[in-house]
Amino acid sequence: MSSDNSGYNDRVVPSPVAPEDKDDLRERVLRASVSLIEEEGLASLSMREVARRAGVSHQAPYHYFPDRESILAAVAERGFELLHERLQQARSEANGASDALERTAVAYVTFACDYSAHFRIMFRPELMTLANHHDADCCADTAFKHVPEMVIDCMKAGFPADVGVEVMSTLLWSIVHGFACLLIDGPLGEKVPSISQDREKFICDVAHAARRMVDATIAQEQLKRA
Repeated sequence: MSSDNSGYNDRVVPSPVAPEDKDDLRERVLRASVSLIEEEGLASLSMREVARRAGVSHQAPYHYFPDRESILAAVAERGFELLHERLQQARSEANGASDALERTAVAYVTFACDYSAHFRIMFRPELMTLANHHDADCCADTAFKHVPEMVIDCMKAGFPADVGVEVMSTLLWSIVHGFACLLIDGPLGEKVPSISQDREKFICDVAHAARRMVDATIAQEQLKRA
């Protein structure tokens, strides 16, 4: 078997692991993977380096992850679970449809900042194909369902339905996701110096501006119907 320099092709037949150790082993491997990505980037992720960082044998990660992509899928799955929890909590605390949009926008961008390693994998099909990993794919669907549900709530509150749920969902997701990407990986910090002074406030201000546009559209529609 060739040495594991990239982590892409090596497959090892693992030795038995005691049942009580399995959950801990899996978590150690995942934590080591996330730490490695955060510190050195995705290119540094290999099965051998993950094992070294986790403090386990070279063969140990293969008990749960047959290759590098399976580790990425597990990291993405955890990310979608965390994102769903944050969006769900934000919606539960909202007072009305547009308030839910504002709160979930803040939750989404803040999640991207707090879990940047997960976020950088979750939406990268060239790294990991969700359709090939059922659990991660289901978690992604669960997280995404918040978007059209909130759009429908806005339409019930008066937002023009002829825009279409899919079109509006795409627009809102693109705005929030693009903002998150520019914030963690793009030039936004250089172009907008005020971000470094109070990032949390800036995120909230942008989300509130988006809410105001939705509220203004609803108000205009209500005037037409009056």
